[in-house]
Amino acid sequence: MSRIFNVAVVGVGIGRSHIVEGYVPNADKFKVLALCDLNVERMTPIADEFGVERRVTSFDDVLAMDNIDVVDICTPPGLHYSMVMAALKAGKHVICEKPLVGSLAQVDEVIAAEKQSKGMLMPVFQYRFGNGIEQAKAIIDAGIAGKPFMGTVETLWRREADYYAIPWRGKWATELGGVLMGHAIHPHDLFTYLMGDIDRVFGRVATRVNPIEVEDTIAASLVMKSGALASLTATLGSADEITRIRLAFENVTIESDHAAYNPGEKPWTIKPRNDETAAKIDALLKDWKHVPSRFQTQMARFHDALIGAAPLPVTSADSRRSLELVTAFYHSSATGEDVPLPIGPGHPLYESWVPAQFRAA
Repeated sequence: MSRIFNVAVVGVGIGRSHIVEGYVPNADKFKVLALCDLNVERMTPIADEFGVERRVTSFDDVLAMDNIDVVDICTPPGLHYSMVMAALKAGKHVICEKPLVGSLAQVDEVIAAEKQSKGMLMPVFQYRFGNGIEQAKAIIDAGIAGKPFMGTVETLWRREADYYAIPWRGKWATELGGVLMGHAIHPHDLFTYLMGDIDRVFGRVATRVNPIEVEDTIAASLVMKSGALASLTATLGSADEITRIRLAFENVTIESDHAAYNPGEKPWTIKPRNDETAAKIDALLKDWKHVPSRFQTQMARFHDALIGAAPLPVTSADSRRSLELVTAFYHSSATGEDVPLPIGPGHPLYESWVPAQFRAA
């Protein structure tokens, strides 16, 4: 029988989805022992729903619980850095929602702290998991797809005034960004997961849909390390909602399912250039085993990592790559410059991309 790890979920908004999709289906691997949220009225019915007896409003109380193995941080983005650092210092394993932190400087500090901690850190990128995305990844990793030519990512979602009625949303100090940080960060992660590292970014950001501080519409032109070209577009003003990723390779063209919030689940459209490529794909996938999507598989694979049976399914380095793209986007839009990657300590936005007037004193 595998070890069961005890979990405290901090923040019961998206935290409830972690429980429903991630921990309930993996009840042989995890047990939620505690919930932590400042809003007791919101926390109580969720605790009752899942039979969680331990309910606290203090994060310090969570860290003091000796029998909590995993701290799952689901709070607003502005709180992630301090909570992740404190949990690692306390020797806890840590799961943290996106964005992991609010700058490249912070993510580098987290990576350093992780190396000194007894705990393991897994950022959340749940869209990576499911049959569609994983079959595409398998075809690319097997070398069947061949040379990458071009990729496009469209994140066309809809957010209106009611969404921003929650006080921390739409503000630099608490959300740390807009569509780049809270929405398109997922499809952009899928894109680099499949197409590799970015070499250069030319991007534009704008606020066109809602009267908020942060951006809600973006567009960019990329050059990949492989030499492939790409375009990224996103808006929160679409009438309908889709996430669409289309990748053109030497031997195959791959297009995601268009489901906005779970593009990895259903089979993707795989168009081989010729019969030889089709036969290779059929042979690769003929014994395919179903992969549950989103949090169910990410949490199961985290358990594999905790018991030493597999590497982490998502790493702090993955989060750094996503935040590097965000940093390049903001810098390019502000300066009109093409931004080379990687971005290190000498870059003007390394310490923070948040405009100076919105930074905490």
